[in-house]
Amino acid sequence: MKFTDLFVKRPVLAVVVNLVILIAGLQAIRSLSVRQYPRSDIAVVQVTTVYVGANADLVRGFITTPLERVIASADGIDYMESSSAQGLSTITVHLKLNYDTNAALTQNQAKLDDVRRPSASSNTPCKGDCGSARISRTNAISRKCWGPSTVGNQRGSQGSSDAAQATSA
Repeated sequence: MKFTDLFVKRPVLAVVVNLVILIAGLQAIRSLSVRQYPRSDIAVVQVTTVYVGANADLVRGFITTPLERVIASADGIDYMESSSAQGLSTITVHLKLNYDTNAALTQNQAKLDDVRRPSASSNTPCKGDCGSARISRTNAISRKCWGPSTVGNQRGSQGSSDAAQATSA
């Protein structure tokens, strides 16, 4: 008689042994301690400039584009997003994973200071009022995430896929 024949003849014993092994494994996982969590710091630096009385195209040409060129030369940038509206320019700089946010903030501040107070030897690229630029830093994980949602009468799976196609088009 082999060891496996015991479990073939008695299937309830096989289930009980499997449950004991499962419970012991779950208890072992719960009792493991985590000594150190990995660092995952994703930061966002946002530069906001107000240019009173200018339309969006003027803000784009005189404020947003020159500041993008200056800020893009900083280290640790993953990608940038910008928007220009009536009298307002917003540049959002997404930093690389685990890049020192204080160093990035200092670099961007120094670059904006060069644009704000041009010396006689430097040719400032910003033709508008870049002196009102404000820099803020946020943690990307703590920002709110918004997603699409459907509201209405109880739709079936076909109705919700039709709504999703209508919003993506």
